[in-house]
Amino acid sequence: MLPAMAGHDVFKVSFVFPNKDKYDGECTRTPDGVLERNGNGVHTTPNGITYKGNWKNDKMNGLGRLEHPSGAVYEGEFKDNMFHGTGTYTFPNGAKYIGNFNENKVEGEGEFIDTQGLKWSGTFHYTAAPGLKLKLDM
Repeated sequence: MLPAMAGHDVFKVSFVFPNKDKYDGECTRTPDGVLERNGNGVHTTPNGITYKGNWKNDKMNGLGRLEHPSGAVYEGEFKDNMFHGTGTYTFPNGAKYIGNFNENKVEGEGEFIDTQGLKWSGTFHYTAAPGLKLKLDM
């Protein structure tokens, strides 16, 4: 049993939502008797989006991996269904950002690896990254 759920029974479920999304994983009951996703689980959508990771209060919270059919992948920390904390976002073209996220936006120190494999590091602020420095491997 996870510490955040002490005193709650954990149920393993496989559930298909009315929109055909599917969840396989752990749930707990709210005081109202409603099952909500808490613990570890996998949520998939009919259009190919998959989230594998931690859930809290029926939202992606904690560590997880979100895969999109375009090839985009985010792996890292989530808070209330958003990229929040440290993570790695891989773009469909293979470019990659490794660093901090704040409510789905790149924010703070990070590293961007472009499609040529060149590494750029610096401070990112949403879509701007003034003063990025190219990291040279010598």
